[in-house]
Amino acid sequence: MARDVTDTTPITSRDELVAWFEAGCKPASEFRLGTEHEKVPFYTADHSPVPYEGQPGRHNGIRAVLEGMQRETGWEPIIDRDALIGLADPKGLGAISLEPGGQFELSGAPLDNVHETAAELAQHLEQVKRVSAPLGVGYLDLGMSPVWTFEQTPRMPKSRYKIMTAYMPKVGTRGLDMMYRTSTVQVNLDFASEADMVKKMRVSLALQPLATALFANSPFTDGKPNGRLSERSEIWRDTDNNRAGMLPFVFEDGMSFERYVDYALDVPMYFVKRGDTYHDVTGASFRDLLDGRLAGLPGERATMSDWANHLSTIFPEVRLKRYIEMRGADVGGPQHIAALSAFFVGLLYDSAALDAAWDLVKGWSAVERQSLRDAVPSQALRATIKGRSLQDVGRDALKIARAGLAARGRRNANGEDETKFVDLLDARIASGRVAAQDLLDLYEGPWKRDLSRVFTECTF
Repeated sequence: MARDVTDTTPITSRDELVAWFEAGCKPASEFRLGTEHEKVPFYTADHSPVPYEGQPGRHNGIRAVLEGMQRETGWEPIIDRDALIGLADPKGLGAISLEPGGQFELSGAPLDNVHETAAELAQHLEQVKRVSAPLGVGYLDLGMSPVWTFEQTPRMPKSRYKIMTAYMPKVGTRGLDMMYRTSTVQVNLDFASEADMVKKMRVSLALQPLATALFANSPFTDGKPNGRLSERSEIWRDTDNNRAGMLPFVFEDGMSFERYVDYALDVPMYFVKRGDTYHDVTGASFRDLLDGRLAGLPGERATMSDWANHLSTIFPEVRLKRYIEMRGADVGGPQHIAALSAFFVGLLYDSAALDAAWDLVKGWSAVERQSLRDAVPSQALRATIKGRSLQDVGRDALKIARAGLAARGRRNANGEDETKFVDLLDARIASGRVAAQDLLDLYEGPWKRDLSRVFTECTF
């Protein structure tokens, strides 16, 4: 999340929380896509991590990169106490933020088509290189920091992260790895109505393991292979199961905005922000805040910003806000990032494609979906559901997505439609191999197990 929300409108009833989600509904003609991605910075000279203030003798830390990006973009600073922690487009059309270990994130603007997303990404990467190259900083395009230990990983001066860092070890074994050492790409998509939201949530949750498989790109940890193809996805299996997972209730009768509100109300809180202060209320109930009975802040009542900020601390495989966030994929290079957006736009933004995608997955049970999700980090496209490999399922899903993109008819100046962006995925399905498997072959072959090669060959 780029910046915490500051809407101080008081919440007086649960119905207002439901209405908050309903306000996200929009006609199909106004559907947009927003793409977010994270990337791990490193010093190109010695492949060491980049602290916030830089290393002794170096004044080119993360702060310097942000200051350079502020000059480059003209975007407004986001300040936490006296630390520059991000930038926001003054028109509200994008933001740059920092994840806990210094992962540099672009939250893109809501755009009409994948051509525009690819152009936005290219412009951002060009700006980042212009700023970062003179500072001796590069960026990895892997789903997990491959070499540095947790202890070697920098800490960013963001108040909410201090609260989360203290809490994570109490609720799972991998939460700190998730925060400090992983990088993802996600696409955010709109819905037209409650019924449309429900169908899109069901399809995207069922197919999120396929996205994890197709985009698996994190096979290295602590300087060696970790035994999986998406370690980032594996980490999420034991981060904090109260706020993560496959949301089986979404597939039950009665799924609605109201049902998601009830789920979110039962997810323990992290913090309440008042002014510039983050109050640690970890484990507390939002219901108590709603009623003015929060033990840590007696008499304090919930505001709309509390609700929006709380929703940003819920981490299921697919997350509902006033749009739907696809959260299952490792980050990769520019083609990989655009392909993720195109895949889900093709599945969800054409009504015939959405119907076909639902037909593909509607026979899967909650147990089968969970079993698939559990197998994917290690097996990728070899994982199976109902006797079919994900490679076979993916062949069907990509055919549907390609048809959906063609039906949209969004063409660039050369007359090409958005189907070109899923060519990469067709190649992965045809071979049954994903990026992580190619990296492991390089590691055992040409790289001669020298993982320093990632700093020259796996970069933006």
